[in-house]
Amino acid sequence: MPAPLKVALLGCGVVGTEVAHRLVTHADELAARVGAPLEIVGIAVRDAASPREGVTGTSLEPLLTTDASALVRGADAVVEVMGGIEPARTLILQAIEAGASVVTANKALLASDGPTLYKAADAAGVDLYFEAAVAGAIPIVRPVRESLAGDQVQRVLGIVNGTTNYVLDRMATDGLELEQAVKEAQALGYAEADPTADVEGYDAAAKAAILASLAFHTRVSLDDVAREGITGVTAADVAWAQRTGHAIKLLAIAERNVRDDVAGIQVRVHPALVPLEHPLAGVRGAFNAVFVEAEAAGELMFYGRGAGGAPTSSAVLGDLVSVARHRVLGGRGPVESSYADLPVLPAEAACTRFQVRLDVDDRPGVLAQVAHVLAEHDVSIEAVRQSADAGAATGVARLLITTHTARESALAATVAALTDLDVVRDVVSVLRVEGA
Repeated sequence: MPAPLKVALLGCGVVGTEVAHRLVTHADELAARVGAPLEIVGIAVRDAASPREGVTGTSLEPLLTTDASALVRGADAVVEVMGGIEPARTLILQAIEAGASVVTANKALLASDGPTLYKAADAAGVDLYFEAAVAGAIPIVRPVRESLAGDQVQRVLGIVNGTTNYVLDRMATDGLELEQAVKEAQALGYAEADPTADVEGYDAAAKAAILASLAFHTRVSLDDVAREGITGVTAADVAWAQRTGHAIKLLAIAERNVRDDVAGIQVRVHPALVPLEHPLAGVRGAFNAVFVEAEAAGELMFYGRGAGGAPTSSAVLGDLVSVARHRVLGGRGPVESSYADLPVLPAEAACTRFQVRLDVDDRPGVLAQVAHVLAEHDVSIEAVRQSADAGAATGVARLLITTHTARESALAATVAALTDLDVVRDVVSVLRVEGA
């Protein structure tokens, strides 16, 4: 068997520790699959003296080092699971410059500056793999990048953040308010002490940018993604969704569109109503799922655990086996494909259906006034429902208006006009309908 391949590990958190343990405990199997042993030569951390569960007192402890730069320059393959932009970017570029292949789970870095890394890897003739950056254990990067390379992807619709899916699921099953559900997710380890990246949609937006770049052969950055989190979703919204046969999910959406005779793509993240008969509506707890619509393949769905040490380590090690085999046998994996260079269309040009919930004066003629405002802005009404628990006693009627497909810009103008209408007490919520 050839000499061992030297593997450097950047980061020793939950994922890094799991990767390290699996490299040791499954060493023989991995060597057989690669064609050479994989030897961990070091694990870069900020403080090598700090106690680490699963590392301190084990054979991994002597491998801890604070000299990450020296570590990556002496490796054949570098696994980056430290997260953040810096020093991860600098260390990955140093590794590539030194001729090492790289496996990363760093969605934020890939979404903000992926082209720099792709260009460096291409120039150095090394692999850059990142399956774990999008949906944990779910194989989605490789299917989109390789299995569908001969097809044309039309749309990607995904639940790519397990924390928000857990929160929304708890709101639906037990009627919890958002804050209660987030605290529960934190107690279970699904959410960080600061859950902003999850509940405000930043995490999902980074993953949406990566998926869109792969699916449409176009460079899409985090700044190109229209983003709206779930902080405005209430228990009442979730209850109304169930009444109308929907589940509320935080969706990452990337799709081909033609707007004003310009062909391009739109990428957005926002809470949406998903019909209960759609496969994504049944994704529960902290699970992830990505629904892909392709011209020839049709509809495909990838489902599984989207976070956690063990699931994410599966994706990391799968990539590591691939890049290591290339080192042993020769050749390289796929490189960045951005030949299409499609324009990213503005968010306001997106078209979808909407549900608008209003509190209005409970008297004759109000619905006609509301309908007139929608018609003025070219928004067509599909259905209107009135809440059974509101009426003359309070002087307020609660309306739920479902629209036909309309532009974001038209709906925004409609909502502004409704807000100014004397008979409208409040525009309670506006939610998009996807997957219908």
